[in-house]
Amino acid sequence: MRNISFAGAALLLAAPAVAEDVSYSVDGETFTGYFAKADAPKGLVLIAHDWDGMTDYERERADMLAEMGYDAFALDMFGDDTPTDTMDHRMAATGTLYENRDRMRALIEAGVSQAMERSEADAMVVTGYCFGGAVALEMARSDMADMAAGFATFHGGLSTPDGQGWGGDEPPVMVFHGGADTSITMEDVAGFATEMEAAGNTYTIEVYSKAPHAFTVFGSDRYQERADAASWEAFSGFLAERLSG
Repeated sequence: MRNISFAGAALLLAAPAVAEDVSYSVDGETFTGYFAKADAPKGLVLIAHDWDGMTDYERERADMLAEMGYDAFALDMFGDDTPTDTMDHRMAATGTLYENRDRMRALIEAGVSQAMERSEADAMVVTGYCFGGAVALEMARSDMADMAAGFATFHGGLSTPDGQGWGGDEPPVMVFHGGADTSITMEDVAGFATEMEAAGNTYTIEVYSKAPHAFTVFGSDRYQERADAASWEAFSGFLAERLSG
């Protein structure tokens, strides 16, 4: 039998019961998310995108989650009028939100609202990729934290901005990280662990050897199938645990 890669298997998944772009408005600006609905959903997963915006990558991950039995909503953190074609565009888009955490939280809240309007699931896990990982942790540190049963980041930003901190009673956090990541280093991972230990939070960190930053991005030069498959399996277990009902 011919071997099929993890990325290839993802492409072969059946289409969700409902899979559609969702246009919504925040402060007069138009945003476009994506909702994939499962049959008899076991829970809801909110996906925060990387710095290139809400793309087919997030749509594909949402479809994968729906096939696993979870409703999934990929929120839009930038808006339809924000360019993301170049590195400068992406640095500007993410930088604006890093500098304005109130705006970041307002956009998270809008995305959560859109997700919950479309899903009848009783519990939610929030996850994010790269920049989206930082978004997930921003929600975890906010007064919205209790809206989720857990948070997960894939090669995501881990630093805590000045003026913020962990209270110790936030829902569990799971971190998937590449050991060869030079954008978010192992020193950053150790700093995050130290901070979480000091606060008394429940957290898990999985590190994949030789995996670079963005190791889950299908088709990219940095994609590492072994780390992608292993982290997705661990994430699946986290979802089963946190969304068990």
